[in-house]
Amino acid sequence: MASVYKEFIVERDAAQVWDALRDFGAVHTRLAPGFLTGCELDGQGARIVHFANGLVARELLVALDDENRRLAYTVTDGKATHHHASAQVFAHGEGRSRFVWITDVLPDGLAAYVEPMMAHGGAAMKQALEKAAER
Repeated sequence: MASVYKEFIVERDAAQVWDALRDFGAVHTRLAPGFLTGCELDGQGARIVHFANGLVARELLVALDDENRRLAYTVTDGKATHHHASAQVFAHGEGRSRFVWITDVLPDGLAAYVEPMMAHGGAAMKQALEKAAER
């Protein structure tokens, strides 16, 4: 199984970053606008996300852990036979956070597709989270 690991520092308090990450149905407006263009909740614990590149995916919420500021989800459709991801926020000094996003995917070859998407998504998240802090 291939794992793709992305980590970045956000110039924003961990509680505020977690508040945006845990808002499962607003990922396209609060966390990754531009990278994601839409999101609908399906009433069954999943969201349908629309990516700027035209991809649409159904992401089922697996865990929402407020104590550890961790969210986990799995993609239930598409080319992957297995796709599990988690994102976690850690305090990283005063007014700063460390954001860790990990995706495990099968078949292994899909990592070459997932990695650049996560890099683009991570950049969009950092920008949106820091811009929100300026308001």
